[in-house]
Amino acid sequence: MGEFISSELTAPYTIREEPLGTAKHVRIVGIGAGASGINMIRTLRRNLTNYEHVIYEKNEKVGGTWFENRYPGCRCDVPSHNYQFSWRPNHEWTNFFAPAPEIEQYLTRIVEEEHMKDTIKIRHKVVGAWWDEDRGIWDLNVQNLETGEEFRDEANFIVDASGILNNWKWPSIPNIKSFRGELVHTANWPKDFDYTNKTVAVIGNGSSGIQLLPTIQPDVKKLYHFVRTPTWVIPPRLVSMKVMGGPAKDIIGEIELDEKENFTQRQIEKFKADPAFYRKFIKTIEQDSNGTFALIQNNSPMQAFATSKVVQYMTATLGGDEKLCKALIPQFPLGCRRITPAPGYLEALRSSNTEVITEGIAEIVPEGIRLESGEIIKLDAIICATGFDNSFTPRFPLVGRHGNVQDAFKNDTPKSYMSCAFPGVPNYFTFLGPNGPIGHGSVFTLSEHIARYITRLILKCQTEGIRSVSPSAAAVADYSEHIAALMPRTAWSGSCKSWFKNGARDGPVTALHPGSRVHFFHMLERLRGEDWEYTYDSPARNRFWYLGNGFSQRELGGEGDRTWYLEEDADRL
Repeated sequence: MGEFISSELTAPYTIREEPLGTAKHVRIVGIGAGASGINMIRTLRRNLTNYEHVIYEKNEKVGGTWFENRYPGCRCDVPSHNYQFSWRPNHEWTNFFAPAPEIEQYLTRIVEEEHMKDTIKIRHKVVGAWWDEDRGIWDLNVQNLETGEEFRDEANFIVDASGILNNWKWPSIPNIKSFRGELVHTANWPKDFDYTNKTVAVIGNGSSGIQLLPTIQPDVKKLYHFVRTPTWVIPPRLVSMKVMGGPAKDIIGEIELDEKENFTQRQIEKFKADPAFYRKFIKTIEQDSNGTFALIQNNSPMQAFATSKVVQYMTATLGGDEKLCKALIPQFPLGCRRITPAPGYLEALRSSNTEVITEGIAEIVPEGIRLESGEIIKLDAIICATGFDNSFTPRFPLVGRHGNVQDAFKNDTPKSYMSCAFPGVPNYFTFLGPNGPIGHGSVFTLSEHIARYITRLILKCQTEGIRSVSPSAAAVADYSEHIAALMPRTAWSGSCKSWFKNGARDGPVTALHPGSRVHFFHMLERLRGEDWEYTYDSPARNRFWYLGNGFSQRELGGEGDRTWYLEEDADRL
């Protein structure tokens, strides 16, 4: 373990006149009030004392991705009862895959009922952060988006929960702003946009595009679907669970759903009345979802079996249409791009008012889209389902010990420590940073584990006299070396354009954890103190200053068990 040496002179050592375990006061600034930010409020409340916490949220409401994404057909592709906090079960999800408005309502209800509003400042945005080494403080510039005014703030710690799938961007198509019709991005859907009886283009066949298209197809006059890269579309998840023979195969047969995968009212009432069954259902579906890492192991029997079944499904659903099968069924490995269930999508491509176009787009013209062949397709509206900025570059100047992280990430492959922290950037933690588990199932449960890990670090600083903490460059280099060596085993590293590789066809996988979902949880269970560099509060820079005056908080005051070491399970690690 190294220690960053500041410019201050070492003072004579003196005893800290407080008992061991005394928590110093800290101020924590959070960025973003989506699922991760909301969960962080609860985790800090349950584990810390003597702290301030404020979250700056740029939107007018909480919810993050689920407030911003409101395009028709938007829903989660993780089963509803696993897309929730473990500490806040919801028995009343209406569908096996919750629609976006329900998830937003779930998050809003939590904020209201858990009295979190006072912690969150909506319509505020962090626009710059600078580390002051001598003070051990972040200086922040924050903008009030209602007034446009900027003000200064400071924090001992920054917790960045701004997310990875909410910084949308227009596709890089020449002259895109020249279009005279309606130009729409799925992540910025206008509330008053009416596509009925219009000639519409949908650009992109990622998860947003394949949810949107079958939803609007029946109502548009003509729909042109621009497909740059084929994508694996798996059978409905319930069918897949049965075909693959996983843990959920049997329990699915005990659940009452209609033809649209809505839970019957009787089923919802059973979830409420039978906690044991509800718990069994959640844990079984979770176990089934956790098995997907085995599916993307290159050249594995499971991958070969699943690929053959998906090819059969796509071919049959596309009616064996040679042109559509060639355009839609990939040659790259299953899982190279995000595997997405898409009820109705393949069927909609065969409808009489839909045309799939694989030819490249030359430019946008005032009346529509000009293809590389020169043909102009006249349109009333262009809908871009083209995704987000997945570069992991901070959205504001983040200046640590070695300069602006924005510059570093633009010039080199983004690297982090277990997706949570950056070398040379003290007291800064992030949810789902580079090589985070964003493709590993429910972000709700993931955020709980990440929040606990971050909170352990903050608590360590609070109670062990640590002024600043950051992962060592050596630890991050070793971790990155492991990632680079493991990723070629997986379909994620295959030759396909994917946001897993920041839109590149080939190159390093920057958006995914090098392992399974359970592997990520297991990795974060223990804090590897040897991977971190510390500076200390002690004027003498003595790491044991926190030991204090010889007494412990555990023996002084309070109502805790002062002889906890005599309990039967006291020897458990």
